[in-house]
Amino acid sequence: MKNVQQAGIHSLIRLFVFIICWLFLLPAAIAQPAREAGPALREPYTAYLFTYFTGNRQEQEQVYFALSEDGLNWRSLNGNRPVLDGAAISSAGGVRDPHILRGADGKTFYMVVTDMVSGKGWNSNRAMVLLRSGDLLNWTSAVVNIQQRFPGNDSLLRVWAPQTHYDAQAKKYMVYFSMKHGNEPDKIYYAYANADFTDLETVPQQLFFPPDGGACIDGDIIEKDGRFHLFFKTEGNGAGIKVAVSDQLTGGYTLRDRFVQQTADAVEGAGVFPLNNGEGYILMYDVYMKGQYQFTKTRDLEHFSLLTEKLSMDFHPRHGTVLPITAREAQALKEKWSTTQHNPVLKGYYADPAIIYSKANKKFYLYPTSDGFNDWSGTYFKAFSSPDLVQWTDEGIILDLPKDVPWGPRNAWAPTMLEKKIGRKKYRYYFYFTAAQQIGVAVADKPTGPFKDLGKPLINALPPAVKGGQQIDPDVFTDPVSGKHFLYWGNGYMAGAELNADGVSLAPGTTTVLTPDQTFREGTCVFYRKGKYYFLWSEDDTRSENYRVRYGTATAPLGAITVPAENLVLAKDVPAGIYGTGHNSVIQVPGTDNWYIVYHRFHYPDGITMGRAAGFHREVCMDKLEFNADGSIRQVKPTHSGISPVTIK
Repeated sequence: MKNVQQAGIHSLIRLFVFIICWLFLLPAAIAQPAREAGPALREPYTAYLFTYFTGNRQEQEQVYFALSEDGLNWRSLNGNRPVLDGAAISSAGGVRDPHILRGADGKTFYMVVTDMVSGKGWNSNRAMVLLRSGDLLNWTSAVVNIQQRFPGNDSLLRVWAPQTHYDAQAKKYMVYFSMKHGNEPDKIYYAYANADFTDLETVPQQLFFPPDGGACIDGDIIEKDGRFHLFFKTEGNGAGIKVAVSDQLTGGYTLRDRFVQQTADAVEGAGVFPLNNGEGYILMYDVYMKGQYQFTKTRDLEHFSLLTEKLSMDFHPRHGTVLPITAREAQALKEKWSTTQHNPVLKGYYADPAIIYSKANKKFYLYPTSDGFNDWSGTYFKAFSSPDLVQWTDEGIILDLPKDVPWGPRNAWAPTMLEKKIGRKKYRYYFYFTAAQQIGVAVADKPTGPFKDLGKPLINALPPAVKGGQQIDPDVFTDPVSGKHFLYWGNGYMAGAELNADGVSLAPGTTTVLTPDQTFREGTCVFYRKGKYYFLWSEDDTRSENYRVRYGTATAPLGAITVPAENLVLAKDVPAGIYGTGHNSVIQVPGTDNWYIVYHRFHYPDGITMGRAAGFHREVCMDKLEFNADGSIRQVKPTHSGISPVTIK
């Protein structure tokens, strides 16, 4: 009986302990889902959103977006067109200096912009715009005119570069900005926004008091280790970016009296953002007199070094800010505002593109150098076909030097193609190419071959009176006036000659040296438009980032070339990360006056870091070629977007 009683007591004790433990653990169990949904388990940030404006014209004073995966290589959204219409959201007709912030809840976004059109004067604006979004895609906005909203601002001249920071103690969003009253210097103020971010609910107070009483604009606050770092631009003598630090968000800032920009050029619009990999921060700023942005790196927000990595952008930003975002957010932005990038037009390494339109097949054909081989050591040529200049089909190898060209088994470079009508419905194809620094020709009945080599070089010696250079880079041209065919070639010199009717020999006595000026290096391209013969060529070396295209004109296929004073056709675009743009051909869409230039560039984005190897790691691109009313060629801006598909009628 005693044992039974003891067993009962032990059971009661165990039950009591279980109940007590269950009561203690129940709240934690109930709270667990909320903890799992908290910041500790948020989606990782894997990309960056850059918001900016682009210039001082009203059509540029808008909100633009760009994306990056690494914070260095940026691509504009919406084709570098505005994602928000400055005229629609502002009182002045335009906006500048956008700042974007992720809210404390992790899913609401706040943006503030200067309500201003600079064409009305630098002292013309009194307002800012507050914007709010739940998805980065759809934004609501409200204009806050400081002069109208808060009494005592009759002498207010301007309100510039607002930004937002969450005040964790006040549990409110603090908006800070610079203002200038009368003859006083610009000062940085702050005020709190209301709960729905449509107005400022407190009177602006001065945030920072510089020891010298000088002007301060373009404030940017970032918190690190419980301290607030205020980056700002000083004005007047010794203008630049400095930092003040405080243990409080809304005051008590102590100046670190030294400039942190890593350039002697004028700068403004400092913006700091953390790297997603946890390896420090980027301080960026607008080198506005040069139209450039500069990025520096820091781990402690005190010591800064200029980034050695190349920065690339397909746009030219002015004062903006960067926000780390998730893969999901980046994808949503792309789905709404991405534009298809058609450059490069071919996948892989190719260069020296030659293009034709086949009247027989009603298709375009592209014949490039096969690139990516050390020291330009490729040995074969391929052909590609397209119905619209955008979708290209690999037609395979059409000429293999070791197998098909015993006199020149190496260095397959820079081909060109002639489609020649030889009967009522029959065409023959003449493929002129470089092999072992000599020029050959192979013939076929189809644009994709099989091609049969002539069996010997067509050109293997310098023209008379030319002392040096290489026999490379052929270009074939059919004169629509005479119906005759001409071949051009040369590195270090430009020569041309009429082709005989057989297409595989030069007409005696027609070889002419045409070198236009000292900028000529190689890559001649000839075409005819509205009574003018255009001669294009490449300047500098294909290994150089400054490889580029120039032009001249003549009155005959072998006539003297006149070089315009402004004759640059195509050159690098540093902000876009496009370098080494050269060795081109040109195509006219049949039945139209629409022209396109096909060229190669360094492989993007890493070609610029490859040294001399960039010269044989190239890719083929295409952009629109346009003319002025007098027939002069407008300089082409190389793009990543390329061209839209064309239709042949």
